[in-house]
Amino acid sequence: MPVHIGKDAGNGSISVEGEMNIYFANELKEGLMKAVEGKGSVSLDLSGVTEMDSSGLQVLLLAWREANRNGVPFRLTGASTPVDEVLRLFDLKKLFCEDMETA
Repeated sequence: MPVHIGKDAGNGSISVEGEMNIYFANELKEGLMKAVEGKGSVSLDLSGVTEMDSSGLQVLLLAWREANRNGVPFRLTGASTPVDEVLRLFDLKKLFCEDMETA
């Protein structure tokens, strides 16, 4: 399943569905960078992600870094099992949000 990025311009929430992997990394990067530009805060829901590899993680970390560089609060509001496994593997869950919901 290709990656799909949904945005709610009103509250800065973003949802990602599909594969966060090397095949869709460029599309994901463009979508997330546009989504974090000029926002007051960003809430990212990854509960619809079916696969995440190191490329997907790199894009997630890039979006987090850019948001922080611009003073924009950035947090995850949901994570699928594949996302949760990658975040646990690299001990990154605390970086994004401790109250994050997992599938």
